[in-house]
Formats: sequence, C-alpha cells, structure tokens
Amino acid sequence: MANFPLHSVESAPEAAKANLQAAEKKMGFIPNIFAKMAEAPALLEAYMALDGIYANTSLSPVEQQAAVLAISADNQCSFCVAAHTGGAKKAGMDDDVIKDLRERNTPNDAKIAAVTRFARHLNVQRGWAEQTEIDTFLEAGFTQQQVLELVIACALKTLSNYTNHMVGTPLNEELKPLAWEAPAN
Repeated sequence: MANFPLHSVESAPEAAKANLQAAEKKMGFIPNIFAKMAEAPALLEAYMALDGIYANTSLSPVEQQAAVLAISADNQCSFCVAAHTGGAKKAGMDDDVIKDLRERNTPNDAKIAAVTRFARHLNVQRGWAEQTEIDTFLEAGFTQQQVLELVIACALKTLSNYTNHMVGTPLNEELKPLAWEAPAN
C-alpha cells in the first residue's frame, strides 16, 4: 500500500485547504478520510459536494445513513462504517438497527430494511438493478425519485470506500469508540 499523506490544513495542497477548514468547522475535527483525500483536492471537493447533495435528498436522515452504513459494511470499509455509525446515531437511528447494519443483517424496521436491501442490491449489481428489486422498494412506500437518489449513496461510498481501501485511512480518535472490524472473507 502506498504511503499517502494524512494532511492537515497547513500541509494540504492549496486547493484543498478551504474544504478541510469547512469540515473542521462543521465537525469539530478533520476526518482522516478528508485528510487523505486532500492529496487530490478534486476528490475531496467531489466527495464533500456530493455529500451535501445527498443530505438534501428526499430520503430521511436515518434512511440516508442506513444506506451508506449498509454499503460501507458490505464493501468492508472500516473507516466509513465507524463514521456512518456516528452519523446514524446523530440522525437518531435505533441502536439495534445500527447493530444489524454493522453486522450486515436485515433490520426489523421495515422502511430501513427496504432502503438497505435496495442500496445493497444497487451496490452489488453496479447499477444493474433487477426490476423485482425496484418494485419491492417501491412497494415499501418509496418513490422512483428515491430509487435514483440511492445512486448517490452508491457514488458517495465508491469515492470514500475505494479511497480508504487504497490509502489505509486510520480512524480518528473521535471515531475509535465506533470502530468496526471487517469480517474475514
């Protein structure tokens, strides 16, 4: 694995500094994934912009976090599972649902189960969603708009999960209580 720098605001390329400062202001710390992404300022900008867009979808904050947490667990991204566990808690997700998603189980909550089932399917199928899966998601009370909004969740996790896999992003101290170890294949 190549040794990619873990940038601070001071060491980051000039084009990444404002985004790192914005992340620190919003979160109280710079997530190490952002510190790693800063080596490629366009990647950091793309991730942060897409994350902001995803936050404004018609999916509820809990549904949003459920999708990205489930995808991250399926992709075995320890950093993102920890980060989205924090996001899920902040969004008000039930601890039992979080546990189920981290363990790659189907939660008892029917709406969250539908979101995560479809998000996982979309991720695994690389967008080649089967019509029966789309229909099942729609029958659970979701819309065609939300089918397409989950493409954003997959895109977000492609950007961050792939980056974390390549650069070996360490957990921030703030995320260590939420640590997750990917199961052996």
